[in-house]
Amino acid sequence: MITMKATTTNTPSTNKMRRDLAGGKRGDGWRRQVFSNEKRRLVRRPNPNTVRSGKPDSSLTSVAGLVAFGVYLNDIDIDAQLADLFGHIKTGKSVVYPMQTQIRTLMDAMAMGEQRIFYLESLSADPLFVHLAGGCISSIDTMYRDLERFCEEDITCLEELMAHHGRAVAIPRGISKVHLDIDSTVEPLFGSQEGVVPGYNPRYHGRPSYHPILARIQETDACVGAILRPGNTTLGQDDVPFIRDVVERANLELGKGQSLRVRIDSAADCTQVMAAIEDLGVAFITKAKMTEDLCQVIDNTQDWVTVDWDVDGKPLRQVAEIEFERDVWCKAERDFRVVALRTLEETHGGQIFLWDGLEYTVKAFITCDYKTLADDIVREYDDRAGIEPLIAELKNWWGIGKVPSQCFEANHAMLLLKLLTANLVRRYVQAKAPELFAWRVDWIRRVLFCVPGLLRHRANGYKLRVPTYSYLARLLN
Repeated sequence: MITMKATTTNTPSTNKMRRDLAGGKRGDGWRRQVFSNEKRRLVRRPNPNTVRSGKPDSSLTSVAGLVAFGVYLNDIDIDAQLADLFGHIKTGKSVVYPMQTQIRTLMDAMAMGEQRIFYLESLSADPLFVHLAGGCISSIDTMYRDLERFCEEDITCLEELMAHHGRAVAIPRGISKVHLDIDSTVEPLFGSQEGVVPGYNPRYHGRPSYHPILARIQETDACVGAILRPGNTTLGQDDVPFIRDVVERANLELGKGQSLRVRIDSAADCTQVMAAIEDLGVAFITKAKMTEDLCQVIDNTQDWVTVDWDVDGKPLRQVAEIEFERDVWCKAERDFRVVALRTLEETHGGQIFLWDGLEYTVKAFITCDYKTLADDIVREYDDRAGIEPLIAELKNWWGIGKVPSQCFEANHAMLLLKLLTANLVRRYVQAKAPELFAWRVDWIRRVLFCVPGLLRHRANGYKLRVPTYSYLARLLN
């Protein structure tokens, strides 16, 4: 009988171990195994009946992180900006809840993870949240009505404010190419809200929805542009003014030695969209629509360059320059570069088979960049996939798919307020807790926002106490 002896190695530390930054206590299993006898080695849960309950304390809070966050927002003059831009919406001697105060209350709730106005009902029981809101929180009916006060001009100002703070998130040093990704998403709704109509919906076919467009900077994952649209709209010629505005604003914010690159999916295979970006002196990469004439040219192409091989030395990935021009490009006096990729690695994502007897799938890309190598163009576009996890985070953790009102303008304003808060949280984390910048927002909330505390009133003001070993204690002291 042969005895097999397993070899074990020490598990290396991983960046997923977050107890140290979160202020938690590490497990001591190894210490119990080495230094404890058998009777004291096992961890046993205590009887909860041995824990006595004390008197209720009205000074306890679960949102202690809002203090440090509020201090930071005050340092970058958010309150002043909100008052200047939206103070005119509610005026008069009878006003009790100014518009800037209502917006900041909503932003605090969003930072805590609340996605609907209705959840203010529970936060109104928290002493610190109520104190930061001005000592009193309006009824949710008042909050709903205040959102409906936003007009088209106010929404434009709100979008510009959101985009400004998205661009203010610092791009890491040493990056010369800054990527602006533009994509649309579907927000299925189950009501009769204004502007909710059936349209493209890959999951809920025929379900009424909204169809917003989002723009993000890849290097910071911050949103720098957004617009809410009815569900029967698609990205195309009608969105040229919005795309031009987003690209122009992002391009003006670049530092010395940096260049902007715009990436959009096949919806941007539109002459007007591509021309608008090129006229701004910005390079773009978009996935081409595989029309019959384009497929025919790719099928006849012979000059394929192999850029990757499999283990047997057979071509695995090939690229080619495609001599192709759409009729509409000629009419608009435009000349774009077309690059094609055929590969054995991918069999999804809208790729098609062109050659009988070959297992290659093919896709094509359009760009106005004639200097970058063809394979680099393809790989650069593939990095655009990072916008999908961001949209998922915005839907799951910020609730951009949840709407508060029957009014389209109110729902548009709520979308922008959520994106504004998301950008401000990213700025806050980058400035005050850079170790957490790569974390997802659900973990950031656990460590920096949803922290218990004790709020005490003193003669010289209020004093907040937080757990000794929490990350928040470092920011407040």
